[in-house]
Amino acid sequence: MALNIDLDLCTGCGACVAVCPFCALTQRAADGKVVVNEACTACGACVDVCPVGALSLETAEPATDAAASGAYRGFWVFAEQRAGRLQEVVFELLGKGRELADQLGVPLGAVLLGHEVQECGAALFEHGADRVYVVDHPALATYTAEPYAEAMSALIHKHKPEMVLAGATSMGRGFFARVAIQVHAGLTADCTELAVEPTQRQLWQTRPAFGGNIMATILCPDHRPQMATVRPKVFPQPVPQAGRTGEWIEEVLELKAPVVRVIETVNAMANEVNVAGAEFIVTGGRGLGNAENFKLMAELAEALGGAAVGASRAAVDAGWISSFHQVGQTGKTVRPKIYIACGVSGQIQHVVGMNSSDTIIAINKDPEAPIFAMADIGIVGDLFEVVPELIKALRQ
Repeated sequence: MALNIDLDLCTGCGACVAVCPFCALTQRAADGKVVVNEACTACGACVDVCPVGALSLETAEPATDAAASGAYRGFWVFAEQRAGRLQEVVFELLGKGRELADQLGVPLGAVLLGHEVQECGAALFEHGADRVYVVDHPALATYTAEPYAEAMSALIHKHKPEMVLAGATSMGRGFFARVAIQVHAGLTADCTELAVEPTQRQLWQTRPAFGGNIMATILCPDHRPQMATVRPKVFPQPVPQAGRTGEWIEEVLELKAPVVRVIETVNAMANEVNVAGAEFIVTGGRGLGNAENFKLMAELAEALGGAAVGASRAAVDAGWISSFHQVGQTGKTVRPKIYIACGVSGQIQHVVGMNSSDTIIAINKDPEAPIFAMADIGIVGDLFEVVPELIKALRQ
């Protein structure tokens, strides 16, 4: 949108200047008539107060009529790989993508970017992809945002999918916004639910908003493709169909050399159990009291046979443990077989990250703690008494 000012109608009363929240309107010294500067956000506050109707908002025409013309068809998933290994979120998205693509009556495509990554193709077909679009280029050997965005944008411009998903990982978050800008599309980040409306061919993209207090469903009616990043672990992985094949499409692109050069990649958490992929998780919250008491969580995790140690945001913000362990809206979304919450109150921001766990066990001395409302097993008691007994029993 843009603000238009009809200077022939403007009387220089200044009513609009007084209400502009961004100081984007000023009056000319010569005649008092109003002009607008680059601070304008087209909020419309000034339009409502102008007594002579000199101000109006100009609505830009959609960048493409693809939504109405049907020029864009197909459902795509970005097949994120690291060092030639597909990430688990790819299979989760292929499972959901298969469901949605079937409702729309379109093929499901997977986009594979990298260098010498052909071996990833079989797993993509077996997990539901009908087509795999491959760009094999040395500039894509190590991830940097610029060449990945350039390659993905080129494929979108050529093949015109109507919906494109990526995992809300450090990689997906790092370059997918660039792609959306380059193809003039919208992007909904960190989705936790997806659905389609086949008649209007709309992607319904649901994500937490206002600190997780509401769930917002977002639509992009005018622009294509409709793009979203999706949190890992919110959808189950499909059962692979051994031997399933599809169409392999290799694209040759001339990519620019990346501005950023990766000198070395250091895995700071090489010896840690990844919370996002763990089948058993022991999580500590504010009730632990200090960093030293996370040793108790580590002991319980070890007694469970190598479970991952998680943490609530309160524990991470207090500096008791690194953000690598954080579970919740601003951390990782998990789907373990067993989730043990120790001293976690159960605020909605934490719950949205772990409520898909198969079995939730809560330990808290406050019987009114919200975590008990969703726990399968609730233990009301002091965690410093309960957890040592659990460890003792497990070791026996």
